[in-house]
Amino acid sequence: MPRKLIIDGDEIEVDGGTSLLQACELAGREIPRFCYHERLSIAGNCRMCLVQLDGMPKPVASCAMTVNDIRPTRDGSPNVINTRSEVIKKAREGVMEFLLINHPLDCPICDQGGECDLQDQAMVYGTGGSRYEENKRAVDEKYFGPLIKTSMTRCIQCTRCVRFMTEVAGVEELGAVGRGEDMEITTYLKHGIDSELSANVVDLCPVGALTHRPWAYNARPWELHKTESVDVMDGLGSAVHVHTRAREVMRILPRLNEDINEEWISDKTRHVSDGLRTQRLDRPYLRKNGRLEPVSWSEAFEAIVERIRATDSSFIGAIAGDMVGAEEMFALKDLMGRLGVRNIDCRQHGEVFNPTWGRASYVFNPGVAAIDEADAIVLIGTNPRIEAAVLNGRIRKRWRGGGINISVVGEPHELTYPYKFIGSSGPALASMERDGLGDAERPIFIIGPGVYRRPDGEAILSKIARLAKSLGALKTDWNGFAVLHTTAALVAGLDLEFVPKIGALKTSEIVSGAAEVIYNLGADEIEVQSDAFVIYQGTHGDRGAQRADVILPGAAYTEKIATFVNTEGRAQRTSRAVFPPGDAREDWTIIRALSECLNAKLPYDNIQQLRDAMFRAAPVLKDVGMMSCTDNSDIDRLLRLDGKVGIEPLTSIVMDFYLSNPIARASSIMAELSALSQANKTPVAAE
Repeated sequence: MPRKLIIDGDEIEVDGGTSLLQACELAGREIPRFCYHERLSIAGNCRMCLVQLDGMPKPVASCAMTVNDIRPTRDGSPNVINTRSEVIKKAREGVMEFLLINHPLDCPICDQGGECDLQDQAMVYGTGGSRYEENKRAVDEKYFGPLIKTSMTRCIQCTRCVRFMTEVAGVEELGAVGRGEDMEITTYLKHGIDSELSANVVDLCPVGALTHRPWAYNARPWELHKTESVDVMDGLGSAVHVHTRAREVMRILPRLNEDINEEWISDKTRHVSDGLRTQRLDRPYLRKNGRLEPVSWSEAFEAIVERIRATDSSFIGAIAGDMVGAEEMFALKDLMGRLGVRNIDCRQHGEVFNPTWGRASYVFNPGVAAIDEADAIVLIGTNPRIEAAVLNGRIRKRWRGGGINISVVGEPHELTYPYKFIGSSGPALASMERDGLGDAERPIFIIGPGVYRRPDGEAILSKIARLAKSLGALKTDWNGFAVLHTTAALVAGLDLEFVPKIGALKTSEIVSGAAEVIYNLGADEIEVQSDAFVIYQGTHGDRGAQRADVILPGAAYTEKIATFVNTEGRAQRTSRAVFPPGDAREDWTIIRALSECLNAKLPYDNIQQLRDAMFRAAPVLKDVGMMSCTDNSDIDRLLRLDGKVGIEPLTSIVMDFYLSNPIARASSIMAELSALSQANKTPVAAE
C-alpha cells in the first residue's frame, strides 16, 4: 500500500516495502552508506545512513527500516523524515569518527585512492582531527587468490564482500570470524576464492581493504581514459568500461546494463587485459623456406593474390572465428562472393545452426532479463557457470527469489544452486515430456553447445523444440526456447548467412583437405589437416598463426569500432579505446585493401558505407542495443528435422573457463587462474 512521507519539507508518495533510504533518494536526497547495496541483502552494519524520524527518540538506520515499519501519525498526516538536521549531521560525524579510529593513513599508497567511498564521505562528515589516542587495531593479511589483494587493517566490516559471495556468486567461502574488535573477514579454509565472479567484491568494497592484485600500484583513476564497450569473452555481451593510459589498456570494469549483466562481470572479462599486450601480431608475415618472416603489406598481398589466382574458386574456403566483428565478416563474405567462392563458414566448432530455419532457432529468445520472470528452467547440454558465468549468477538470483524448479539434462555440474538431474543424454528428454514441468507458466529451455555442436545436434534441437511446445514454453507472449552461445561472433555470422549453401564446403571439410586455399579470419580453434595455403588474419600468435603461410595482423575488440551480436540476438558495438599495435590494422580495412589487389574492389571506402551495405543484407544489425522480435513459428521448422538422437552424454564443450580464446591464452593472469582451477579440481587422498 502506498505511503506518503514528508522528507525535508517535500511530500512524496512511495510504495509499501520501500526502505527509508530508497524513499529519501526518490525525493532527491543523497544518503551516505557503506554496508548498503541495492543488489545485496540488508546488513545494517555501518549506521552511516542515519535519518531523523519524527516520533522516534533516536536517529534510525534508513537502510533497515521500511515505510511499513513506521507507525502512522495520530491525525493521519504523513510521517516526517529529516535528513539534514543538526542531530543527523552530528550522528553521521560520530559514525565517521568511529570508522576512522582504526583505519590506517594509507591514502597515498592505497589503490582505492580517488574512487574510495570512505575518502569521499570523510570529506563531508569527517572532522579535522582525532580524539583517539590508543594503539590502532592491526589485522593479518589474508589470501583471497591471485586476483584480490587484501589490506584487512582497512576493513570496516561492512560485509558487502561476504554477502556478494554468498548471495550472488553462490560460493560460501568468505565470512566473518571473531566478535567485537576481534572480528575479521576471511576465507574459512584460508585459500583463494574458487569463483568465476570473485573480483566483483573489489568493486563493492567501499574502502581499500580489497583491491585488484594484478593492477597494484599501476595507475590512479584520474590518469585513465574511460571508453564504453562490450565484452567478447563469451556470448553474453556484458557492458564494460575499458580504462586506458596512452596506448595501453590498463583495466576493464563493469558498466551498468540491467538487461544483460546488471553490474557484474566475470573474472576473465575483467583481468584478460594483459593478454591484449602479449604475443600480439604487429606486422605481416610470409612463410619462406618453412619459416615465417616479417614482410611489407604489399609483399603479403602479392603472395595471397598469386595463390588465389592460381586456384579454382571451388577449392578456396573462408572461415570466421569466435571474436570477429560483423563488419569484417560481411566484407569477407562480399569479397568471397565476388571471387566466386561459395565455401564460407562461421561455425568453426561444427555448430548445426542454419539461418534458413529462422532467427528464433538460434538465439536466446526470452532474453537474459526474462530469467527473472521464469518459473521453470531446464538446462540442456550446458554448464552456464563456465560458459556464461554472469548468466549463471542471474539464474542463482532467480532461484533465491523462490518459486522456481531448475532441471538439468547433461553432465551434472556444481552450479551454485540446487537442481533436479533428469539424465545425461538426449533420450532423457522423453521422461521430462512424460512428467512435465508441473504448473510452470513461463518455462525456459536453455540449450548449450553440448547440444548444437554434436553430429546429432539437429535431431536433439528438434526434440527440444517439440518438448518446449508441448510444455507451454511457446506462447504468443512468451518464447522459452533459449540458445546459449559461448562465442561473441556466431550469431552475427548466422544473421549475415556466413554459412555454406547447398553443395558448398563446411568448416570440417575445408580444413580436412577439400580446400587448397583457406582464408582464416580469426579462427584459432581449428586444426588444418592438409597442406593447404592458409591466410590467417588475427591478433595473436596463437594456433591459427602457427599454421599460417601468410599472416595479416588485425585489431582486437578494444582497438576497433565493431558490431557484435550477443546470444539474445542483441546488436552491440565495441568502441576504439586504443589503436592496434605496430602495422596492425582494423580488419575490414585489410579485406578492403586486399580486394583492390584482387581486382574485386569492394564498393565502400569507410565504415559507414560498409554498414549501410551490411544493414541492407541483415537489417537486424541496425538496431544497436535492442533485442529484435523473433517469430515463434521459426521453432516449427525445427520440428521437421530428422535424425536419431545418440545416447552419448551431453557434455560441456568449454573445458577451461580461463583459456577459451587467443586473448585469454596470451594472458599470464588467466594462465595462473587456470592452473589453480585445475589444481582445485584434483581430488586429494582424504576425498
